[in-house]
Amino acid sequence: MSGSCLIRSAMLLDDAAPRRLGPPVDIVVRDGVITEVVDAGRAALEEPIAVIDAHGWLALPGLVNAHVHSSGAFNRGLVDDLPLELFMLYELPPFDFGPFPPQLYRARVLFGTLEMVRRGVTAVLDDPIYAPAPTPETVDAVMGAYRELGIRATVTIYQPELPEHEWFPYLADLLEPEVLARFVADRPPPADAIIAGYRDFIARWHGAAGDRLRCGISPSAPQRATDSYLTAMHALAAEHDMPYVLHVYESKVQRVAEQVAGRPSLVQRLDELGVLDERACIVHGVWIDDDDIARLAAAGATVVHSPSGNLRCGSGLMPYRRLRKAGVEIALCTDEATVEDTNNLWHVGRLAAQIHKISGPNYADWPTAPEILHALTAGGARAMGLQDKVGMLRRGARGDIVLVDLAHPAYLPLTDVANHLIYGEDGSAVRRVIVDGEVIVSDGRVLTVDEDALIDEVRELMPAWLEALEPASDWAARLRPAFDEMYRRCVATDVGFTRWTDNEQRS
Repeated sequence: MSGSCLIRSAMLLDDAAPRRLGPPVDIVVRDGVITEVVDAGRAALEEPIAVIDAHGWLALPGLVNAHVHSSGAFNRGLVDDLPLELFMLYELPPFDFGPFPPQLYRARVLFGTLEMVRRGVTAVLDDPIYAPAPTPETVDAVMGAYRELGIRATVTIYQPELPEHEWFPYLADLLEPEVLARFVADRPPPADAIIAGYRDFIARWHGAAGDRLRCGISPSAPQRATDSYLTAMHALAAEHDMPYVLHVYESKVQRVAEQVAGRPSLVQRLDELGVLDERACIVHGVWIDDDDIARLAAAGATVVHSPSGNLRCGSGLMPYRRLRKAGVEIALCTDEATVEDTNNLWHVGRLAAQIHKISGPNYADWPTAPEILHALTAGGARAMGLQDKVGMLRRGARGDIVLVDLAHPAYLPLTDVANHLIYGEDGSAVRRVIVDGEVIVSDGRVLTVDEDALIDEVRELMPAWLEALEPASDWAARLRPAFDEMYRRCVATDVGFTRWTDNEQRS
């Protein structure tokens, strides 16, 4: 439900002002929409509304976590020191995993998102993975949890069309015959059934909770889909003006797969199919080349950067500055707790600002703090297709606002507030989090959920969850030799460039 409030005497970021800090302002939110941003003391009140004294606080647009798998919320600490393709064997095994009750899906959304909201995230683009398949009950549990929490959420249903032995080069020849037969037999449902499920999802949830909850479309990744599936899913996204979420070139294996098969790059394929446009939310984009970057820029696509995920899986360094110079919008994400254990988007922002400083010696190309703040807010809004509604503080935007206490030690001495935010903030200075004009966090406490009861519920769910992971580990051990050999062959293949920092490894 949308709310109204007056935020008195908050300060705003201003790149032209000393310390990047502008004079205090009043911000009025009515029925969930910002109606005034005026000099402090000048807000006109025609009716009584809640007043928040923000003297000494900085007002920011709410942070946007542009790519999350809420289904991974209970996987923190699960895997380390494995590349993506082996990493995922332990996190998402292909067989004998699930089904899980709706209660588990609800608890994972609440538990994982609670930490984000407390630190200033007001919107997420969630790509939950349902094992072994979504049901109306589990989908409703995810959406109901976001409604309960009060956050803004655009949610997809992660749904590849092809079985894994068709994603990867060499794998069909490396798997044991009976395992290959299982991959063939247990392939995902046909495209028509997936799209029918999506239509039901959209009919029931798109625009719910006063349009705070929306749906998106996720074919998972182009290498996991046929051309007809990609175009049908894109048509559905265009029909409802939704984001079209695709994992693209997260790892070198994915680049090599197309090269071995003699196919064009995944980005070229999407472009030639006509599904690469302003709706495209391209997650990762590590092993893209210059032609890919030009196509992404021409299409108006958004690239969602997951520095924690790329580093945790050793995937490589995304070409950040090349993308920005081409005009590609970049957003940031935590991805999931398996790779960003804290679920803290501030940590991701700091990591993004720092890691790209080793991409080369030209310091004019290094990311600036204001750039990273833009990616954490307006860039994420663009990924969600909400660029005219969130990620900014101005009249007509939704009232998604974070208030940060500048008296916190992280801001002392107060020299450059943008630098303090990116390099020093971890969410502990966040005093209020407001979504659609409703305060949902006050002094670190989430007001919409009984946190103590939730933690008790999560502890009750843990034994069954850990037991469910046991067959996953068994399958990972059995499949690992084949996947390991496939990985070794791929990393030894020359693709003409590298995204690893050891430049002697040109392949």
